Amino acid sequence: MSESHILAWIIFLPLAGAGLLMFYPKDQEEAIRRTALLVALVVAGFCVPLLTGFQSVANLQYVEKLSWIPAWGVEYHVGLDGISLFLVLLTAFLIPLAILASWGDIRERVKEFHIFFLILETGIMGALLSMDLFLFYIFWELMLIPMYFIIGVWGGGRRVYAALKFVLYTIIGSLLMLVAILWVVLSHQAETGRMTFNLLILYEHQLPHAAQWWCFLAFGLAFAIKVPIFPFHTWLPDAHTEAPTAGSVILAGVLLKMGTYGFLRFAMPLFPQAALAAQPYILVLAVVGIIYGALVAMMQDDVKRLVAYSSVSHLGFVMLGLFSLNIEAFQGSLYQMLNHGLSTGALFLLVGMIYGRRHTRLIADYGGLARTVPLFAASFLFITLSSIGLPGLNGFVGEFLILLGAFGSKMWTAILGGLGVVLGAFYMLWLCQRFLFGPVTHAENKGLRDLNLREGLTLIPIFFLVIYMGVSPKPLLDRMEPSLIKALDRMTAHMEPLPVEHSPQMHSWMEPASEASPPETMGPPAPAAAQPESSEMAAAPKSEIVHKIEDRVDL
Repeated sequence: MSESHILAWIIFLPLAGAGLLMFYPKDQEEAIRRTALLVALVVAGFCVPLLTGFQSVANLQYVEKLSWIPAWGVEYHVGLDGISLFLVLLTAFLIPLAILASWGDIRERVKEFHIFFLILETGIMGALLSMDLFLFYIFWELMLIPMYFIIGVWGGGRRVYAALKFVLYTIIGSLLMLVAILWVVLSHQAETGRMTFNLLILYEHQLPHAAQWWCFLAFGLAFAIKVPIFPFHTWLPDAHTEAPTAGSVILAGVLLKMGTYGFLRFAMPLFPQAALAAQPYILVLAVVGIIYGALVAMMQDDVKRLVAYSSVSHLGFVMLGLFSLNIEAFQGSLYQMLNHGLSTGALFLLVGMIYGRRHTRLIADYGGLARTVPLFAASFLFITLSSIGLPGLNGFVGEFLILLGAFGSKMWTAILGGLGVVLGAFYMLWLCQRFLFGPVTHAENKGLRDLNLREGLTLIPIFFLVIYMGVSPKPLLDRMEPSLIKALDRMTAHMEPLPVEHSPQMHSWMEPASEASPPETMGPPAPAAAQPESSEMAAAPKSEIVHKIEDRVDL
């Protein structure tokens, strides 16, 4: 295998595996499970050289580029940088664990389930690695189809409702994003005479002010639904609750990150002026999501819905970091994407394990599990401590960096975000008290089996990463830092605020208007008359920001 084609293997090997499974007889369920697991493990093995050979530089690596539809300027163009590296590794890590976890859960249509799961992996990998907007959109839509069937066929009692809701929400945002993609491409063609979907070229093309707003809103809605940001979150609890365990793990662990990744890779750098003007509003929605998700999670009596609402709160932290617009918060956001994928994915695995024994998700039906299944209880408590950000575990690093960056940008968001941390610790520890401790009040809980070998092998790799990422974050931060600095520089290079006639009026309680606001605080748009007119003056803020970033990136 040529190293230059390693990304093609990672993207298309799961699709080839799905094609291979089509030739298996339906009654060979054990062979189907083993083949799907083997394919997922081989993909994970191909990802190891990505980590070991990755250089801590900002440029794309392992680039593959091939003309696809020359008349439209469409290319098969994929590449890897510090932003996508760890999300690719997270996907390759969680897919085989989810397949292993579903070994005893999926008993009907086993063949179809594993085919859809491998197709889903191809969609995720392709979307993370695409550097062509046309190619990205194809993989983005490809993710939707298998997840719809995974929820709608193998889910719970309201699976059809949850699957349809998931599809309708997602496809509305996707269609608007497609319109915005065409707008960007045709605008570039009108200016240069050349049609291209190449993301790196389109980064340098700045749309007119009004067009930036509309395109940012279209891209932003598609990604906001996927995150999901409050108030676009209502599909998530239903999808999580009704999805099978493996579906919930991948939905929480990877698919939700496609929304935050989309903001970082596409919406913010393509439309930086609109992103700057929208910053206060996104920050408000992020903080509302943090607190709202925590309060609603606190009121749940279904343990799976509780974990689902916790995702709304945790992803609110990621959005808070992204729109704080400084390097500490950027690093914290990307790190928190990984943390949430591990911790929440593990929580859904554990909930699925106990559900397979008791066939109930009601918290009131449990209690005293530490007496009857001590290994399960210890595992659940450990992952809970990771989720709430206990120092020494992975969750602490991401939350600390996000709040540090938020303090440097908008102090009020950091204070309210800190309240969300406290609420998160409260509802998760209260869950542990009701779920694991106290007397065994239900006879059905007395004879429960503890974790078996297969379940232990599923959880141990996650436990290892939870500890490693908590005590040694530097190797990960060093690899993601140059790409994040370049992304921030790309945004600040064109980040003069939109004129007031094209951007909404900022309320004074959000951000006091001041023409003297330093650029790194990303204040509200100043009136058009206050903007520098010469190119030299326009370049000055960028230089100052970049120098300040370089002074602050040694964490």
